[in-house]
Amino acid sequence: MKGLKKIALATAIAAAPFASHAGMKALDDTTMGNVTGQAGVTIELETQVSIGTFTYTDEGSFNVHGIEIGGAGLAGATNNPITGAPVTNLLDDLKIDIDVASDGDAVIHVGSISGGPIDWGMTADSMTLTAHADDAAQDSTTLISNLSGWGSLGALDIRVDTATDALQLNVAFNVVDMDFDVEFLGVGIRDLAIMGGTYFEALAGGAPMDSAAMFAVADVEVYKGDGLTGSSQTDVLRIDVNDITMDLSIGAIEIGTLADGSAASIGSIAMDNLTISNTTLAVYGH
Repeated sequence: MKGLKKIALATAIAAAPFASHAGMKALDDTTMGNVTGQAGVTIELETQVSIGTFTYTDEGSFNVHGIEIGGAGLAGATNNPITGAPVTNLLDDLKIDIDVASDGDAVIHVGSISGGPIDWGMTADSMTLTAHADDAAQDSTTLISNLSGWGSLGALDIRVDTATDALQLNVAFNVVDMDFDVEFLGVGIRDLAIMGGTYFEALAGGAPMDSAAMFAVADVEVYKGDGLTGSSQTDVLRIDVNDITMDLSIGAIEIGTLADGSAASIGSIAMDNLTISNTTLAVYGH
């Protein structure tokens, strides 16, 4: 992660010509002294992203077509379920605070300008596997289609630790509603939701929906290390999942069609207080 310092230095050097063109003057020692110890940088953001096709190519290709990322309105929502405020197609109300701590760690906090949760939405037309261009049959398989989902981001904290060269991620989020078709299996997933670890208890007991009920939480660490026990691999991408806690539900699993042409649901699924911990991944090429 020390490479981030080099990137920051390169960015500063690259910006120097633009500063001179703007008629800016070099800071004297007194001015520089006043800068030291000041607050970091805050970025306020609203955006909407569209990607025609994302392609990962090995021998064949994995493709995601028609990606849209923005506010919850993209996925058909009309109001934020927590605040009740109307939503749009824009991913907005974003505030990003960037600081460098005294020990050199980069500290990034993503929250909202208003202080409430940030609504998000995304859609994707399809995800496909495609044979190599030289393959005579040009085989392809549609894995997932008609993906549409929306929810809220409570907070996202990112820390680059200079002592351990690790990227630390803490996030609070939810998925209020997501639908998609697993096309090659003929299965439809409807009304998938991911909420906080006490959501079902609060729902059943009529208790107020606090942050523990509304937001799933994830604590993840990413760094360079060795392979897992028994592996000879070194310098691999390591991902440690310290904690993910959530309630998960699927409103309907559809397989096949009824005589009237409507989808046939085989029932629903709920997982109460699902926790994933002490989980480690080592990722490398082969």
